[in-house]
Amino acid sequence: MSPIVVPFAVPVAEAFAYLADPRNRPEWQSSLKSIEDLHLIDEDDPTGKGVTWVDVTVVPGVRPRMRTTNSQPPLRWAETGDFGPFAADLTLTFEPVGEQACRVLVDFRVRALGLGPIVSRVSRRPVADDVRRAAKLLAQR
Repeated sequence: MSPIVVPFAVPVAEAFAYLADPRNRPEWQSSLKSIEDLHLIDEDDPTGKGVTWVDVTVVPGVRPRMRTTNSQPPLRWAETGDFGPFAADLTLTFEPVGEQACRVLVDFRVRALGLGPIVSRVSRRPVADDVRRAAKLLAQR
């Protein structure tokens, strides 16, 4: 599947800092109520590789364990989340568009025995909507 492309009306470093910080996720990710159990590798960098947390979702009892798997500020960030037989991978690639804007390429994939490709396709629209919500929130600041 091709990546989802979302324009942001903020510089690439600002988009990266906001999207890659798990503490901001409940503001823009519709499936989240909050995050818990945040463990930072570097107290000054919530976006770094190896950061872990638990997503408290709007679905009772669904609490995937999340981990940052790649962090190359301000150009690439990735996470993986595990819950039971499901795992999901999100990769964000940040491309500058001039000095005051950027676009974010979103790759999202669910891994589950037999169901991964179906769940990945069905999830594309909500994931795209969430990243668009983040772009709108940042543009309003």
